[in-house]
Amino acid sequence: MCFIYSRLFFTLSIIMLLLSFNLLIIDKSIFVEYFLLTLNTSDLVYVMLFDWMSLMFMGFVLFISSMVIYYSEEYMMGDLFKFRFILLVVMFVCSMMFMIISPNLISILLGWDGLGLVSYCLVIYYQNIKSFNAGMLTALSNRVGDVALLMSIAWMLNYGSWNFIFYLDVMKNDFYMELIGYLIVLAALTKSAQIPFSSWLPAAMAAPTPVSSLVHSSTLVTAGVYLLVRFNFAFSTNLLNILLFISMMTMFMSGLAANFEFDLKKIIALSTLSQLGLMMSILALGSYKLAFFHLLIHALFKALLFMCAGNIIHSLNNCQDIRYMGGLIKQMPLTCTYLNLCNWSLCGLPFMSGFYSKDLIVEAMSMEILNIFVYLIFYISIGLTVSYSARLTFYTLIGEFNFYSYNLIQESGKIMLVGMSGLILFVIFSGSMFSWVMFMSPMFICLPFLMKIMALICIMIGGWLGYYLSKFKIFYNLLSKNLYCLFFSSMWNMPLLSTIGVNYFPLLFGKIYFKLLDQGWIEFYGGQQFSNKVKKIMLIQLLSMNHLKIYLLLLLIWLMFLFLMN
Repeated sequence: MCFIYSRLFFTLSIIMLLLSFNLLIIDKSIFVEYFLLTLNTSDLVYVMLFDWMSLMFMGFVLFISSMVIYYSEEYMMGDLFKFRFILLVVMFVCSMMFMIISPNLISILLGWDGLGLVSYCLVIYYQNIKSFNAGMLTALSNRVGDVALLMSIAWMLNYGSWNFIFYLDVMKNDFYMELIGYLIVLAALTKSAQIPFSSWLPAAMAAPTPVSSLVHSSTLVTAGVYLLVRFNFAFSTNLLNILLFISMMTMFMSGLAANFEFDLKKIIALSTLSQLGLMMSILALGSYKLAFFHLLIHALFKALLFMCAGNIIHSLNNCQDIRYMGGLIKQMPLTCTYLNLCNWSLCGLPFMSGFYSKDLIVEAMSMEILNIFVYLIFYISIGLTVSYSARLTFYTLIGEFNFYSYNLIQESGKIMLVGMSGLILFVIFSGSMFSWVMFMSPMFICLPFLMKIMALICIMIGGWLGYYLSKFKIFYNLLSKNLYCLFFSSMWNMPLLSTIGVNYFPLLFGKIYFKLLDQGWIEFYGGQQFSNKVKKIMLIQLLSMNHLKIYLLLLLIWLMFLFLMN
């Protein structure tokens, strides 16, 4: 089953990528309208848009999905419901396809809600209380965005069609389009887990690791960024400034939190959050192509990063705490090599794939006329990325081995390794390849020498800091006990605010309401008292108070009645 879907998706991905290159070179888009039915003189038509952007993204999604499904064959081997799991993953990918090819808000909602629903089913796949809580938080956070999307659909009734792609340029200064822009940004913030909706993304780690690999690379969280890329022509300057601030804060906050986290999957989840903030911030600065480019490159190395983490967790008897790991480079050389390469790509180390997109983004930001706050947040966030990557490398690959004394840790999973090996060449070479394809006319960036190497300086400082704090754990322990550090490590108390902060007062009000009304004075003087009074005045109720005596009395009356009649 896994192999069939894997081969199908792989074949489709190659076709999509070749078609996207063709459409990019000849500068052409294909707009398809599929007639469904006529209802009271209204035609119901399904619209699809095939341009280089949608086809390239679909190619990436299908390629990553093929490798993840292949990897799942061994990862989910002992699972009783593996067939159901694979079908859910396929539904997940199909929902993303619907979203990518839609130039219409109604059909986008079809894929958007499909992603939300299937992601809930996948997060609660391992049925325990932690998974149920995480699934509910994920579903309810995403519902906010779904409502925003429904409201934007309602506002687009003013234009006579939901094919937004025709109105973005023409109606840019219109009040309705500005309002739709705000709603679309809200929807994208929830789906891509930006502040204040960030807490669901680390919580969604309760899902199986292949699902995390898909969610964090090319499907659920990237849907929001892709929607903004499509809508970017319609956004006003004020809206872009708000988006820039929110995304920068998300990038900074998640990078800081990842330096204090000990759960392997949560560290990688927070790194995804940081990269999403980077994509959105460069999109807010006006470079939507750069955001899309980083979206594609990030998808490859993040998928492989999760697959490596899954292999490590699998080998360590489902242990996810990095403090128990260490020295894994000796027992799992290939997995650790892949993990290191992905980390280098994530940090933007020259000349890995991530360097081509990340360095270009930072240099494009440096060319803008911005204040010192934006510069600092960008460069500090780059340093923090390298810091938590160096810390992760130290704890898992280099440091002391803290797992069981008797163990048999080895790379036995041949199928998992083949699935991971399918991605590694792309992690190394895709940056340069796709930069040549997507940016046919090279971007001219002229900066002073210090600003040119500023990203490299931040990478070095961040790497040194991450290694130093991990190596000398006494400093790290002292730092962790600090109140400010506890605040930073808990994502600025966001998980607390998203759960107790939202539902504490409604639940408290419900308790008071239940006590006063359902079980209190209202009930005593209302329904309960009324029923007591009725019981006392009802004759039938009086008769039924002593059943045997009444029965014998009625029998005597009946016999007397029979006697008199005769």
